[in-house]
Amino acid sequence: MSEITNIMQEAYVRHEVSNGLGIIEFYHPSHNSLPSNLLADLAQKIIDLGTDDNVKVILLKSGGDRTFCAGASFDEMINITDFDSGKAFFMGFARVINACRTCPKLVIGRVQGKAVGGGVGLASAVDYCMATKYASVKLSELAVGIGPFVVGPAVERKIGLSAMSQMAINATEWQTAEWAKSKGLFTEVFDSVEQLDEYITHFTNGLMNKSMSAMKLLKKVFWEGAEHWDQLLEDRAELSGSLILSKEAKDAINSFKSKA
Repeated sequence: MSEITNIMQEAYVRHEVSNGLGIIEFYHPSHNSLPSNLLADLAQKIIDLGTDDNVKVILLKSGGDRTFCAGASFDEMINITDFDSGKAFFMGFARVINACRTCPKLVIGRVQGKAVGGGVGLASAVDYCMATKYASVKLSELAVGIGPFVVGPAVERKIGLSAMSQMAINATEWQTAEWAKSKGLFTEVFDSVEQLDEYITHFTNGLMNKSMSAMKLLKKVFWEGAEHWDQLLEDRAELSGSLILSKEAKDAINSFKSKA
């Protein structure tokens, strides 16, 4: 087991197991953005804890107290120069989403701050997601010349096509945590991180007393109709991998980076 409470300046994906709860934490100093190596580590950690007999429930969280996840790494995207590399990068998000989908354990999400693009995808891919009032959400992909193609199925499944399309089209405007709760992305919204963590402890402790077999079967029911997502998300990764090569996308990303 590893300690995950101390925030370090180097990017990481860590986990610990305590009393049946498997906790996965990711961190990146650039607002918890996700480059390929972190995406690969994150997907593998979800798969590993899903098969760990000591784990009954998984908690997915990020380090720091401001941004939950800023989505894809702009530093990596700006250096993509061919289709295969582009597809491979976006397949990273596809694999994390599919890891959550196929994991036999319930995955609980802790969203302490803002979620952008792929971060909204992560919040949508977990089975039960709680947040603070600071957890505004935005699908910013269209603003950088692509679209929320890979995360789209997960977001649509959680909040519906109408709400997802509003976010995808209005790519520069934040939606509040209360808006996200009203659409079904978040189940609870708390005034502080302390309140969020207190409730998560209470909630996950309660799940420890529930039937593992029943929770596993419930999860299969929840995800019925998504069995084709391995191929669907690969197809979507190809769309994003193609668009990221355009001059329009590169110029938009450079513009965003210059303002950061």
